[in-house]
Amino acid sequence: MRHALLACALTLTAPLVAEAGGVPAANGFNPALSAILMGNDWGYTRSSTTYALPGFQLGGESGLAAEGLSLAESELTLSANVDPTFYGQLTLAVATADEGSEVEIEEAYGETLALPGGLGVRFGRFFSALGYLNEVHAHAWDFADAPLAYRAFLGQQLFDDGVQVRWVVPADGFVEVGGELLRGRAFPGGSDGSTPGTGDLFLHLGGDVGVSQSWRLGLAHLRANVEARESTVGPPSLFAGDSNLSVVDLVWKWAPHGDPSLRNLLFQAAYFRRAEDGTVAVNPVTGAYDGTQQGGYLQAVYQFWPRLRAGLRYDHLRADDPDGDPAVLTAAGLDPGGHDPARVTVMTDFSPSEFSRLRLQYAADRSRPEPDHSWVVQYILSLGAHGAHAF
Repeated sequence: MRHALLACALTLTAPLVAEAGGVPAANGFNPALSAILMGNDWGYTRSSTTYALPGFQLGGESGLAAEGLSLAESELTLSANVDPTFYGQLTLAVATADEGSEVEIEEAYGETLALPGGLGVRFGRFFSALGYLNEVHAHAWDFADAPLAYRAFLGQQLFDDGVQVRWVVPADGFVEVGGELLRGRAFPGGSDGSTPGTGDLFLHLGGDVGVSQSWRLGLAHLRANVEARESTVGPPSLFAGDSNLSVVDLVWKWAPHGDPSLRNLLFQAAYFRRAEDGTVAVNPVTGAYDGTQQGGYLQAVYQFWPRLRAGLRYDHLRADDPDGDPAVLTAAGLDPGGHDPARVTVMTDFSPSEFSRLRLQYAADRSRPEPDHSWVVQYILSLGAHGAHAF
C-alpha cells in the first residue's frame, strides 16, 4: 500500500503506458471493451414522482429511480492508447425512459501520455474532479444511490465538455493540483455553451500511515456564471446569476498489512457549501434570490468476510432562509420552510467474484417533511476488460 495514492495518480496521468521503444501497447489498435449491466428493484412508501429537497433547486439526474423492477443505467466503454502521445476513452450510458431507451455520451475524452514532470491534460467530455465521488462511475459506488449532497449540488454527477489540467507535484507523499474549464451547460451551470461558463480548481493530498492505512484529502472550488439553469425535478423554475460551490472531502482506507481481500474498512466524508446570488423565474414572475446552502455525508463500509460487506451512511442538508421575493422563492421550492433534509442508509452486498455484485439497501429518508422509507435490491455485472479504479 506504500505510495498507493501516488501510483493511482500516475495511472490517471498515463492510463495505459506505451511499451519500450515508443511502440503503442498491444491494445493500441484493439481497444479494450467493457460493459456494465445494472438492474434495480426499488420500493418507496411515498411517491417517487413528487420528490423534492426543500430549499434546493434540483437538476440533472437528481430525481429518484423509478419504483419497481427495472434496468438501471448500463455502460459500454471503449478505451486504448491512440499512440505514444494520447490515450482515448468513450463511455456510453444506456438508460430506460418513458419513451423507451436513451443513449448518452457520458465520457468521450483524450488524455496526454508523454508530458513531463507529472503533468497531464484531459480534453473532451469527462467527469469533473470536484469531489471524490464525482469521478466514480455509479457501478463502483458503495451504495445504490448518490449522497443527498451530490443530488442537491451537482445533479447527482457533474460531467461536461471542457479541458482539465493535473499536476502531480514531486513531493514526499501525494500532492496533486489541477483545474478545469468547462462549457457550463451541465448542472449546476446553465450557460448556452458559446463560451466556457464553469471553472474549478482542486487540490488533493494523501499518503500512507504504516502498511495498513492510507488517506486522501480533497479541496475544490467551482464558480459558475449561470445564464438560465432549469430545474428538472420538483417545482419548475429558472435561476440566473453567480454560483460558488466549495467542497472538502476525505477518504480513509484500512486493510490488514495492505491486503484488502479478507477484511477492509473504507470511510468517506464530504462537506459542500454553496452561495448563489441572482434571480429566479417562476413563470411568469421573476424575483431576486440570494441564498446559501450546505450539506454533506458520512459513510463507512466494512468487509467483515471475504466478498461480504456492510455499510452505513448519514446525509444532511441545510438551506438558510434566502433573501428575495418570498412568493417567488416559495413557488420555486427555494424556501426551506424550516425543514433540513436528512437520511440514514444501511446496506449489505455480496460479490461472488470481482465481476458481479448483489446488494440489499434500506433508507429512512427525511428528504421531504413527511418521512419516506425506501429499499432496493440491486445487481451489477461486469463484462469484458475493466481497468482498476482510482484510489
